[in-house]
This record gives sequence, structure tokens and C-alpha cells, in this order.
Amino acid sequence: MSEEGDATLDELSAQVRSIPRLREDEVARLLPQAGASGPAQERLVEDHLGVVFDAALARRDRGVDVVDLYQEGTLAAIVAVAEYSSRGGAPAGLRAYVARVVGTHLDDTLEQADLERRADEAFVRDAQLYETAEVGLRHKLERAPTTTELAAVLEWPEERVEVVADAVNNARQIWDQEITQYLDDDD
Repeated sequence: MSEEGDATLDELSAQVRSIPRLREDEVARLLPQAGASGPAQERLVEDHLGVVFDAALARRDRGVDVVDLYQEGTLAAIVAVAEYSSRGGAPAGLRAYVARVVGTHLDDTLEQADLERRADEAFVRDAQLYETAEVGLRHKLERAPTTTELAAVLEWPEERVEVVADAVNNARQIWDQEITQYLDDDD
């Protein structure tokens, strides 16, 4: 992580650690009112931001920025406090419940981010395969290949060929515009 990122985490840590912890009797007083948005819920969530921060830190370097994980965890803490209050949970069990809900939510967030990353990588590989097939067929046929011809070579459905072709063509247009702009700037 960069020095700037570490500074942000240090600031966030200091902010979270500066929040005074609630005593159990204070939690017991606020918990029945925390099922709906309001000061009681806000104070109980605030009391658990250290749990959220620790859970986010424990999952650092797994593909999602710690600050983003902290934000996701904070949303999960809001839901956890509201649900626990609505269920009439005991004050002593709130911290463990929030930790479990936040941890599960962050794990789900990381899993979703990993799935999205793998899908993006697969799409890039498909784009490379498409481009190789398209260039190869163009040279072989001495004309632009049709979607059907590309689908046969790639063993893809025609719809997939069209989606990847659109993405590759859009990328080529952007690249061409950037190169043209760059060359025009040199004049």
C-alpha cells in the first residue's frame, strides 16, 4: 500500500479508536430503540466501528481497498444492529453478532470482487482470441470475416462473437482517437 493509503488508514484508525466504547448498561438502554434509523442506532453502529475496521484490516490485500471494505462493513453493521434490535437480542451478544454479520458481508464482497475480476480477465482473453481469429481470417479470406465464420472458428455462439466484436471495435476506436490526438498535439 502507498504512503498515502497508509496515512488514510492511520487517520481512519485514529478516528475509530477515538470513539468512546459504550458500557453494557448503555447498550441495553439503546438496543430496544435501534431497530429503526435514529440516534440509538447511530450510536450503536458507531460503537462497533472498531469491529468493522478490524474486520476490514484482516481482509487487506485481497483485491479490495481497505477503505472500501470499511465502508461495506459499516453498511453491514447498520443492518446487523437493526436486525439484532428487532429480534430482541441480549446486549451482551451484540458485538459478536455484528462481527459475524460484518465478516460474512466482507467475505461475500471479496468473493464478488474476485468473480468480477475473473470475468474481466476472461473477457480480455476472449477479446484477444477474437482479434487473433479476425486478423487471421481476414488474411486467409482476403476480406473481412462474417460473424458466422468467426463463430465457427472460435466455437462460440454468434451472440458472443457480436458482443466481443463490439468491445474490440470500441477499444480500437478509442485507441485510434487517442493516437490521432497525440499525433495532432505534436504538430
